[in-house]
Amino acid sequence: MKNGVVIVGAGHAGVQAAASLREDGYEGPVILVGDESELPYHKPPLSKTFIKDAEAKPQPLRGEAFYTGNTIDYRPGIRIDRIDTAGRKLEIEGGGELAFDHLILATGSQPRILPLPGSDLAGVLSLRSLADARLIRALSAHSEDVVILGGGFIGLEIAATLRAAGRTVTVVEAVDRLLGRAVAPVVASHVRQRLEATGVRILTGTTVASLQGENGHVSAVVISSGEILPARMVIVGIGAVPNVELAQEAGLTIANGIRVDQQMRSSAPQILAIGDVASYRHWFTGGDVRLESVQNATDQARLAARTITGHTDAYSAVPWFWSDIGDMKLQMVGLTSGGDSHVVLGDLPDNKFSIYHYAGDRLLGIESVNRPGDHMLGRKMLGAGFSPTPRMVAGGPEELKAALAAFQQDDPARAAS
Repeated sequence: MKNGVVIVGAGHAGVQAAASLREDGYEGPVILVGDESELPYHKPPLSKTFIKDAEAKPQPLRGEAFYTGNTIDYRPGIRIDRIDTAGRKLEIEGGGELAFDHLILATGSQPRILPLPGSDLAGVLSLRSLADARLIRALSAHSEDVVILGGGFIGLEIAATLRAAGRTVTVVEAVDRLLGRAVAPVVASHVRQRLEATGVRILTGTTVASLQGENGHVSAVVISSGEILPARMVIVGIGAVPNVELAQEAGLTIANGIRVDQQMRSSAPQILAIGDVASYRHWFTGGDVRLESVQNATDQARLAARTITGHTDAYSAVPWFWSDIGDMKLQMVGLTSGGDSHVVLGDLPDNKFSIYHYAGDRLLGIESVNRPGDHMLGRKMLGAGFSPTPRMVAGGPEELKAALAAFQQDDPARAAS
């Protein structure tokens, strides 16, 4: 433990890894390296409360005293140039080295670049960091017309926030519906209807031909129909790509992210990867995934710390996600790809419902809108390996709770989950 653990990336995953190492009794040096100058902060509020409130401040993940009190050496504003795998050291941009016994890569992801003329104009922004959010907040105060490219979670969260602040907002999505990779069509349709009712214009099945500018600043978006959309600000939300450059140059196995095993180890066992950048074979679906969520980041961080401290647990956390879009709290648990049927519980017109997704008789996941109780119960059911029948779902939450309790009573190990 002479050189200890170096963690590259000071987001949710990196900070949790540092915390979990200490919680698990690791006594060696822990160095947390971040490329931003800020104290590590919560990212979900950036697309909502932060950009709508000029007085809002970033919410630290941990107070400064946490790092000093736990002997965690947090080093902000540092970029890593290269990983020397054989020598177990990092080369720092601008000079210097960091030796390690174990390295945790929590390098996250970055917004996908818009490959179009005009994408380098001022006022064309993406949201991934506090600096980005500050730019969006400052510019939105002087931008009547905003165009958002991409109908995913971040784009729609920003659309709802800016529309509520009185901006004219248009969302342009290339495929034929919103949230195409994230939720079922019925949920996507509901989200669209609620947003359009607030005045957000949504154009699906529409691509962007170019961006126009005046004096170096974006002024309009030209779409595939030929229509010109006025825009003082354009927000690009067309997906994210994992930050694998360091790992790739170091010779680690890459497959839509840094490939890791069930203990979060990369192809070089002394190097682990967690969070948005890690790809792995998922225990629940049997397929290869790379998940971008706070839950995945923090649960993988906890497991990586356990791996380093000598445990052999396999990753088995139930995946869950959330998004706040206007008056809709979307909560998702499980992974629903491959489903062949679903059951609806609740009432769509009341903006409170859940969709239970099945593959045969196996519950894959639940998507909820303003029904947090269904979400929490779903996490318990999937964690216990319990698949209620559609008839049980139709009976409502109380019947589901009773069925889960009976299922767990059959096996004490299930109750512990």
